[in-house]
Amino acid sequence: MRVAFVAESFLPHMNGVTGSVLQAVRHLTANGHEALVVAPGGPGARADAQTTLLPSVPLPAYPQVRIALGRTGALAGILRDYRPDVVHLASPFVLGWRAVAAADALGLPTVAVYQTDVIAYARKYGLPRATAFTAAHVARLHRRATLTLAPSSSALHQLHELGVDRTRLWGRGVDTERFRPDRRSEAWRSWIAPGEIIVGYVGRLAPEKQVEDLAVIADMPGVRLVIVGDGPARPRLERALPRAVFLGHLGGAELAQALAGFDVFVHPGESETFGQTIQEAHASGVPVVATGRGGPVDLVHSSVDGWLYRPGDLDDLRDRVRDLVGDATKRQAFGAAARAAVEGRTWPAMIDRLHEHYLEAQRLHAVDRAPRSARPLRRVQAAPAIADVPAEAVTAPREWSRIVALGDSLTEGLCDTSRMPEGQYRGWADRLATLLAQRSPAVVRYANLAVRSRRVADLVAEQLPRALALRPDLATVFIGANDLVSHRADPARVAAQVDDAVAALRRAGSDVLLVTPFLPDRRASALFARRFAVFADHVRDIAARHGAFLLDLENDHEIGERAKWAHDKVHLSSSGHRFVSYRAADVLGLPDIEALGALEAVLHADQDRPVTGLWLTRDALPWVWRRMRGRTAGDAVTAKHIDYIDIPAGGSPERSKAPHS
Repeated sequence: MRVAFVAESFLPHMNGVTGSVLQAVRHLTANGHEALVVAPGGPGARADAQTTLLPSVPLPAYPQVRIALGRTGALAGILRDYRPDVVHLASPFVLGWRAVAAADALGLPTVAVYQTDVIAYARKYGLPRATAFTAAHVARLHRRATLTLAPSSSALHQLHELGVDRTRLWGRGVDTERFRPDRRSEAWRSWIAPGEIIVGYVGRLAPEKQVEDLAVIADMPGVRLVIVGDGPARPRLERALPRAVFLGHLGGAELAQALAGFDVFVHPGESETFGQTIQEAHASGVPVVATGRGGPVDLVHSSVDGWLYRPGDLDDLRDRVRDLVGDATKRQAFGAAARAAVEGRTWPAMIDRLHEHYLEAQRLHAVDRAPRSARPLRRVQAAPAIADVPAEAVTAPREWSRIVALGDSLTEGLCDTSRMPEGQYRGWADRLATLLAQRSPAVVRYANLAVRSRRVADLVAEQLPRALALRPDLATVFIGANDLVSHRADPARVAAQVDDAVAALRRAGSDVLLVTPFLPDRRASALFARRFAVFADHVRDIAARHGAFLLDLENDHEIGERAKWAHDKVHLSSSGHRFVSYRAADVLGLPDIEALGALEAVLHADQDRPVTGLWLTRDALPWVWRRMRGRTAGDAVTAKHIDYIDIPAGGSPERSKAPHS
């Protein structure tokens, strides 16, 4: 394959865009492909057989960044002579706009890699008119590209908000050979900060990076702040942080030694679409404290390999750093987990995925150029990230190796006590994961993020970010009942939140199983029946728009049978959970699942633990008392499987011996 890289910036200016282009060119050519880089020229830049440089001018406030000159026709001539199979637009904006226009004229597929949040940068620099123009320009450019790759779930969401369709998740690799824990040098540490804990930052020194926020930790006793990097904000930062050590720009072995020499890595920028230096710190075995916004949300697993602090809350930043500074054992444990988390995210693996995206772009481009009558509709107004999903892909049985369940008490498994220790519950989602593992040739990884009493807003705020970080290939979403039984419930508003959650999961590449909430067959259910029916209609529409699997239990009269409901009259019994799990497996296309379910029902009956006391005092009055006090049963409850557990092929779950990676 011949790939033309059109890069908004390139050597000698080293940044995330330049680094990812260099890695892509290196690994593609090593695998027998051909590559050409077209980029702005400037002082120190060198053209060669693989690099074509264009005339450029420096950005006034940041002369290291150069803006390419020249017309679209000149770029089209370069592409015409090279005859690429695909055009890779690296963080496109100015030169990228000309490139996508030139590729259109030549009939070439384009893959645009969204890497720099220029909208946030314009906002950070206080340019409201420029911010509006930038947002509109980014939207037009990426909608025009054949396929857009985003590095994180937050970037996918931002593109979706701009109306960009055909988005896919593609992160960045990390050089696990260069960045390793054994690069740590006690001699270097003694030279930089003898006898002190080193808290370090690596990155560009510019206003959007918010390095000045690190002032809250610069005066911590026994701590030395070390800053690696350069940029227009360096003089101001040196004045603001007089105790910090500024090492300037480092690369290669020097950078690897510095990162491994840190005790804690800090990342304050809220405008990052990814956070490559976070990966490099993790590869170096260093725990990370980062803002809980943007790309870091996908990279840092709080309480596992670092901490995410509340965006803008500098007291929280200080507390998180203090927690690690004061606990060497925790730093060591977090560092080991950090290294394990990046082992599978090498550059060769990521470039293999990039090549798959190139092939997909070629297929999509062929569809776009077909006669209009032969083209499938692009569902731009729905879940643009999964446009053009063939109908058979939604119904065909397949294997899933990473499954995440989201929802409330029904998905948590409340009241399903069959064959479970005291105080623990099983649930339909756990049972479904086991069924899928029984049909899988390999281990299935499973997480259950559901918590009792949760509403849709809680799922979006708490469970969805974690689910996206886990990168499941199947997510189950069963939520809404707690919203619908509340005072003045609005089914349409609740459904809109579910729509956003499903869209985010689909944009991230996950299959989704949606479940319609349902009611028991009791007289009291009539109070809420209309709300549930209206909401179920919305859920059916959401599933159709996003190409999701749909388990429509609101229309299944069997689920209302009293035997399927528990002693508290609002949760399912063990037999009810088993019923839902088999219905779900059937929807997902597992063969002979109905016969298997009937056989299991004959061979054993699910036995719930007996309960004592009257329903009124045991279940109803405690619920009313919590409501009166503004509390819920789930206030002090956390998800039972916040990270993956392993379910071996054949079914019996056991906890994974290592954190999710």
